[in-house]
Amino acid sequence: MRSRKHFLRQKAATVTVDKPFAELNITPLIDVLLVLLVMMMLSIPAVTHKVAVDLPSGAPGTSAPIVNKLFLNAAGTAIWNGIPMDSDRLRGRLEIMAKDPAKPQLHFESDARARYERFDQLVAMIKRAGVEEVGFVGNRQFASWDSP
Repeated sequence: MRSRKHFLRQKAATVTVDKPFAELNITPLIDVLLVLLVMMMLSIPAVTHKVAVDLPSGAPGTSAPIVNKLFLNAAGTAIWNGIPMDSDRLRGRLEIMAKDPAKPQLHFESDARARYERFDQLVAMIKRAGVEEVGFVGNRQFASWDSP
């Protein structure tokens, strides 16, 4: 006859044998779903919130903005609205333009044969003067490297 101790040891040994079980651990899945649910609940009020914005009403009969034209020719001369200017006079015109409450636009065009250094000097002068409304005109001539 076996002793009771021996019988219990055998049973404990058979119970502790590791067997794979086929149950899915869904705790992490539930955690992720709860986090997504909370994120959705927090983001829905932000999406439905409306902000009133007062937009300016532009009447169809408003006048066109004032436009000043600056042209840099191949010789490096800056031409302001058809008048050749030296650097000091041009700087003065740009500063006056920057202080104008009507905020006129500056259309800057350069000849394809003009030196880049002079172009760069004029752009720096425009920036230092504080002109904000600047447009570069006639850039199609620079589309390819082969054109003069």
